[in-house]
Amino acid sequence: MRAVLFLCVANSARSQIAEGLARRVAPPGVRVFSAGSEPGTINPLAIRVLAEAGVDTSGQFSKGLDAVPLDDIDLVVTLCAEEVCPLFPRPVRKLHWPLPDPAKATGADEERLATFRAVRDELTARLPTLWSAQRG
Repeated sequence: MRAVLFLCVANSARSQIAEGLARRVAPPGVRVFSAGSEPGTINPLAIRVLAEAGVDTSGQFSKGLDAVPLDDIDLVVTLCAEEVCPLFPRPVRKLHWPLPDPAKATGADEERLATFRAVRDELTARLPTLWSAQRG
């Protein structure tokens, strides 16, 4: 695998968290990207939960597919749950990890932060299976 893309709608939370975590654990030589069909800005709580996990997000920003080297992507992981996932414009291997959008969480700050942490922790648990599946 040369490159993996984490794809959702806003590229503000789930895909950004996945990108940050995956960059840290991806096998050598694998590039990691995230994008959205309607990119906005990175949610500050996504940055916060990544910082709690020791992930530097200084190089990350919300972007659309036009900012990703599409010809290099070997695997697309869609993260949409309650909305329609964006389509990737060419045939590649695809996985679907439906996760709720933590940016839609309501309640007090601590409750919203707990939702972001839950998504981060779920992605942390799933990422090693992604890399082990690539070796097999």
